[in-house]
Amino acid sequence: MAQGIYIAGAEACSGKSVVALGVVEHLAARGHRVGFFRPIVRAGAAPDNLIHLIATRYGLDPDYDRYWGVTHETMRRLVSDGDIDEMHSRIISKYRAIQGDYEYIVCVGTDYTGVAAPLEFDFNADIANNLNCLVLPVVNAAGKNPAQITAAVGVMLESLETQNCDVLAIVANRTNAGQLQTVRDAMNDSNSVAVLAYVLPEEPLLSKPTVGEIADALDAEPVNPNREGLIRKVDSIIIAAMQLPNVMDHIEDDCLIITPRDRAEVAIGVILADAATTYPRVSGLLLTGDLPPVPQVHRLLDGLGKRRVPILVVKTDTFTAAMRAAAVVGTIKPENERKIAIALSLTETHMPLAELDDRLAVPQSDRMTPLMFQYELLHRAQADRKRIVLPEGTDPRILRATEILILRDVVDITLLGDEEEILSAAGALGVSIEGADIIDPLNSPLREGFAQRYVELRKHKGVVPDAARDAMTDVSYFGTMMVQEGLADGMVSGAAHTTAHTIRPAFQIIRTKPGCVLASSVFLMCLEDRVVAYGDCAINPNPTAEQLAHIALSSAETARMFGIEPRVAMLSYSSGKSGKGEDVDRVRQATEKVRELAPDLKVDGPMQYDAAADLGVGAAKMPDSEVAGRATVFIFPDLNTGNNTYKAVQRTADVVAIGPVMQGLNKPVNDLSRGCTVPDVVNTVAITAIQAQS
Repeated sequence: MAQGIYIAGAEACSGKSVVALGVVEHLAARGHRVGFFRPIVRAGAAPDNLIHLIATRYGLDPDYDRYWGVTHETMRRLVSDGDIDEMHSRIISKYRAIQGDYEYIVCVGTDYTGVAAPLEFDFNADIANNLNCLVLPVVNAAGKNPAQITAAVGVMLESLETQNCDVLAIVANRTNAGQLQTVRDAMNDSNSVAVLAYVLPEEPLLSKPTVGEIADALDAEPVNPNREGLIRKVDSIIIAAMQLPNVMDHIEDDCLIITPRDRAEVAIGVILADAATTYPRVSGLLLTGDLPPVPQVHRLLDGLGKRRVPILVVKTDTFTAAMRAAAVVGTIKPENERKIAIALSLTETHMPLAELDDRLAVPQSDRMTPLMFQYELLHRAQADRKRIVLPEGTDPRILRATEILILRDVVDITLLGDEEEILSAAGALGVSIEGADIIDPLNSPLREGFAQRYVELRKHKGVVPDAARDAMTDVSYFGTMMVQEGLADGMVSGAAHTTAHTIRPAFQIIRTKPGCVLASSVFLMCLEDRVVAYGDCAINPNPTAEQLAHIALSSAETARMFGIEPRVAMLSYSSGKSGKGEDVDRVRQATEKVRELAPDLKVDGPMQYDAAADLGVGAAKMPDSEVAGRATVFIFPDLNTGNNTYKAVQRTADVVAIGPVMQGLNKPVNDLSRGCTVPDVVNTVAITAIQAQS
C-alpha cells in the first residue's frame, strides 16, 4: 500500500501548494508512482486548483473525483449533525480506493475557510492519523519575526506530538529573505524532537494573480484572448476615473487598469502606453459596465497583432469589479510555467528532500520516465554551470525558457540581438530575464576580432575580411564564434531558423572531433518507462556503410553520456542473415565496421525495428542476439526512415522527443525544431550544458 505524506498548514496562505509541488516532483523524478489526495474540497463545477495542477503536470487519471474525500458543504452538514465518524469514514474510503495504485500519495490538508484555526489544525492531524500518513506541517512565516516563527513551530510540533502524529519534517514558508539563516538556526536550536526543519523564503510573485485568474474570478470576457496576455502577472490595480493625462501619470509596471467601457480615450491611451517603450508595461485593461463596445478601440487592437495589452470586459460596475479583482489571490496553474519554475526552485534550493529518502524508504527505481530524465538533465547541468548562447533572443519561447533556466539556476545565458528589442519582447510577455547577458552582434566590440578569426579559419575557402565582417552580423555565426573562442560553452538555436542555418556555421568553425568521420545527431526518445536514442534523424540523408558505423559509434557515446547503457540495433527491413540487397548489405557492412572499431560495444544488425524493440519478436527472429528485444540505440539506415519514424512515434505514442542532439563536433551546438515548445528549449539547453561538461 502507498506511503502517505500529509501536508498541513496551521493557518491560511501558508504556501502548502509550493511544498506539495516540490515533494511530488522529488518522488516522481525518482520514477515512483505518485498519487495525490485532498480530504476536503470546495463544491462546484471547477476542479480544485491543486488537484488540477498535480494531475495535469504528473499525468494522473483524469477522473477528478478520485482525488478528494468530501466537499466543504458535506463536511459542515455532517459535523453539524454530530456525524463526524461518517465524515472520516468517507474520506478514508476514497483514500483507500486509490492507495493500491501508487507507491506514494501526497495529501494536502484544508485551506482554513470558515473553521476556527486551532480546531482545523487538530482536524487535519486526525485525518493524517486515520490515513496513516507521515505529517509535513507548514508554518506561515509571512510578517513574523524569528522569535514568532520559532514559537509557532514549537506550538505546531507540540500539538502533533500530543496527537501522536508521525512527523516527517517541518517547513517555515514565506520567510523574510533576510532572516532565512537566523530562522533556520533558531528552529534547529529549539527543535527538541530533532525533526528536520526547512525554511523557504517569501516569493511575492507566487501570490500575485495573473490577468487570466482575474478574468476567471470575475467571469470576464477577454476581448483579445491569447495565452501570453492571460499569464501576465498583476502587481497593482488602478481605477482610471480621471482624464487621460492624469491616468497616464499613474501607470505602473504590471498594473491592471479598470475603467468604464465608454471611456474610449482611456482605453486607447493605455493600449498605446503598453506598446510604447517610454511607459511602464501594463498587465491588462478591464472595461466595466453593460455598455456597447467601441469599434475604434477594436480596430486599433486588430492592428497591433499578438503583442498587445489584454483587455477584459465585465458587465458589473467599476467599484464592484475593482473590489472583486483586488480580492483575487494568485495560484499555481499548470499553464503558468514561470510560477512552477519558481516554486520548484524554492524547494530544490531550500528543501534538500533527499535527506528524507531514508525516512520515506525511497529506493532507487530502475525505470526512467520522461519526468525523471528531464529532472536528471537539469540537475546534472546545475552541478557544473556552463554558459549557453541563444542567438534567437526575441523569440517568445526562448525568452520564457531563459526565465525558467535562470530561476532554476541551471545555466548562465547569453541572448543575441538588439537589446531594446529583446527587453521589449520580454516585457510584452511579462517575463524577467534579469541575469542573462545580452549582446548585439551589430554593435559588439567582439565582432571585429571574430571576423579576423573567421578569415583565419576559412581562408582556404577564399573568405575575405569584408565577407567575414558581414558573416559576424548573423546571430548564428556570431554565437558559434563565441563557442569556438570560449566565451560560451555551447549554443542552442533553431526555434526561428532552419537546421542548415544553425549547423552550417558549426561545421565551418567548430568542426568535427579528431578521428570523427562526420557530425550526426540523435533524438533522445522518452518512452513511458525508459529512454532510448534514435540516430541519425536530422543530418545525413544517405550515409555510406562507413558513415553509418560512425553514426552508431557517436550515438552509443551520446547514449552513455546521458546514462543509457548502449545496445545498438542497426536497423533495416530485414533481420539477421535472411535478407539480400544493396540496402541490407550496406547495414550489414556497417555493423561489421562497428564491431571492428569498438569490439566491446553491444551491436547487432541488420535488424527490423520490432525485433530490436520487442523481447518476444527479438527472441523469435534473432534468438542468439544480445541486442534483439533489448536495444537502446536505434540506428536508421537513412534520414528519410529516421526522421519519419521519430515523428511517428513522437506524435502517435505521445512521446517526449528531445533533440536533435548534435554529436561529433569539437564543442556542443544543438538545433531546435521551429515547432519547439518552451520545455523543448529548456531540455536542449540542459543537454548542451552536459555535453560541455564532458
